[in-house]
Amino acid sequence: AFMGYKAGMTHIVREMDKVGSKMHKKEVVEPVTIIETPPMVVVGVVGYIETSKGLRPLTTVWAEHISDDCRRRFYKNWYKSKKKAFTKSSKKWSDAAGKKVIENDIQKLKKYCKVIRVICHTQMKLMRRRQKKAHIVEI
Repeated sequence: AFMGYKAGMTHIVREMDKVGSKMHKKEVVEPVTIIETPPMVVVGVVGYIETSKGLRPLTTVWAEHISDDCRRRFYKNWYKSKKKAFTKSSKKWSDAAGKKVIENDIQKLKKYCKVIRVICHTQMKLMRRRQKKAHIVEI
């Protein structure tokens, strides 16, 4: 799955293939939209368990390194913020006790969860747009 952004429009010349039409086997000019789909990065995994009311998230495991593009999404004003988002979750990956907690969370995901989804974000640096905040989606 990819997120697409409208990059512009252009036109194409193609041969019409519509039997019974006056334009059959003739060239026509049609407008087309160009959609840019940058590669996406996985930043986390969410596991859901089934309940009587529907799916309920059991646990979330975040990646060790989360880019600034993604972390911008969690702030209204990135410039004024202290940029502390995900500092505690990334520290879990560095020490032994934290790694054990992450390993237990992954085992819980494997054992109990019926649905597992990944959290991904777009790479805004690769696109020629003004926006720097990444769009986050669960796939």
